[in-house]
Amino acid sequence: MAVMPAYLIVTTDVHDAEAYERYKAAVPVFIRKHGGEYLARGGAVEVFEGAWNPTRIVILRFPSMTRVRAFLDDPEYRQWKALRKSAATCELVGVEGLE
Repeated sequence: MAVMPAYLIVTTDVHDAEAYERYKAAVPVFIRKHGGEYLARGGAVEVFEGAWNPTRIVILRFPSMTRVRAFLDDPEYRQWKALRKSAATCELVGVEGLE
């Protein structure tokens, strides 16, 4: 069975911009460590259907869902995750991609 790429989709409502900027500066090294890359990072959002109205979206691609979990569970990332949680309200969802 082939390993499928996985996408981590994050919606973010920032309530401490200064702290969130520190998070944004620190986290790319952990994303790369686990084979991830940014596909979208806070660009303009346009809702075409439905009531979903996120203010900020980040989309990351990883080699697999296992690598998404490894990123989120990385002990070295833990302090930055805590900073993110204190600076913003986020929702995270992972989805397997296609070969």
